[in-house]
Amino acid sequence: MEQWYEGLQILEHESQPLTPMERLKAINGPLLSWYKGHARMLPWRERPEPYRVWISEIMLQQTRVEAVKPYFARFMEVFPDVKALAEADDERLLKVWEGLGYYNRARNLKKAAGIMAESYGGQLPPSYEELMKLPGIGSYTAGAIASIAYGIRVPAVDGNVLRVISRILASREDILKASVKKKTEKDLMETMPEDRAGEFNQGLMEIGAMVCVPNGQPRCGQCPFSSLCLARKHGLLDSIPYKAQKKPRRVEERTVLLLEYDHEIAIEKRPDKGLLASLYQFPNLEGHADSHTVCRILREQGAEIAKIETAGEAKHIFSHVEWHMKGYRILLKGKMPEGYYFVDRQEIRTKYPLPNAFSAYIKVLNGES
Repeated sequence: MEQWYEGLQILEHESQPLTPMERLKAINGPLLSWYKGHARMLPWRERPEPYRVWISEIMLQQTRVEAVKPYFARFMEVFPDVKALAEADDERLLKVWEGLGYYNRARNLKKAAGIMAESYGGQLPPSYEELMKLPGIGSYTAGAIASIAYGIRVPAVDGNVLRVISRILASREDILKASVKKKTEKDLMETMPEDRAGEFNQGLMEIGAMVCVPNGQPRCGQCPFSSLCLARKHGLLDSIPYKAQKKPRRVEERTVLLLEYDHEIAIEKRPDKGLLASLYQFPNLEGHADSHTVCRILREQGAEIAKIETAGEAKHIFSHVEWHMKGYRILLKGKMPEGYYFVDRQEIRTKYPLPNAFSAYIKVLNGES
């Protein structure tokens, strides 16, 4: 039996219950020992340079580790440092980011890189407070960069960490509240080890990702905190962490038009502000329109239609809205008179950034469905 587990067995049988702060302090040794033996080999961990840590942490927001790996490798190849990112062409940047979603993350990366190039000598500032001033960097990301890249003693609290800590303490506070996150940051700041801050933070993240998992039953038999965890002790794992019920997402119906002429496809650019700002999309209509309505609208815009056929249905979920789509594939006798770019399939793959919302219809054009 591992030494850290023996120590926790002693704590479990103490007659004097641990205070919450004592309980948090007690996780340090077991956590660091567990992380040393169980940390995954990840590209950004192999070389935890500030720039690489920053890019990986932004990519990992709302995105699984395995999904991020190929994007991280490609991003590092195209934009290897702050200078390259600060000078990036906007459409090239969004194309490299294509598929990761939440495109404001990419825009904020470029904004922050520009500030670093101008004010910090092309480097990430080695200060939690200065990192917090940069676009797209909040307390979690600043804590991760500061601790992992610079060894600064500051916590990095994300959803994984909140889940682990709330279970250890059997806290029923709503982890979606900013006040709960702030309190957890304060408590960890007081109890985390003086050194090895990066390992401590990564260890908590790793426990949340691999053991105290977000979906399904936690793997308590693999957890270094099993004897410290009050949620486990009191049978509260199904009810903790507590999250207040979110408002249901708004549903929008849309009709997607795949307009083809002479092996080229019509796309249009979205507005510079709002959902999917500045990205390209297939032309689409609000609501679910039938084929007769689609033909009428297109003819009013000057289109000559040779053939129209259905292109299937698709759904895409954003954070606050769902798109329920139906599509039509429409062969034209000539290009639309205005408002659209007609591009070939290769350009869609390599040049124009289209959001994942339209991935089902890209497959239709490519003959994949």
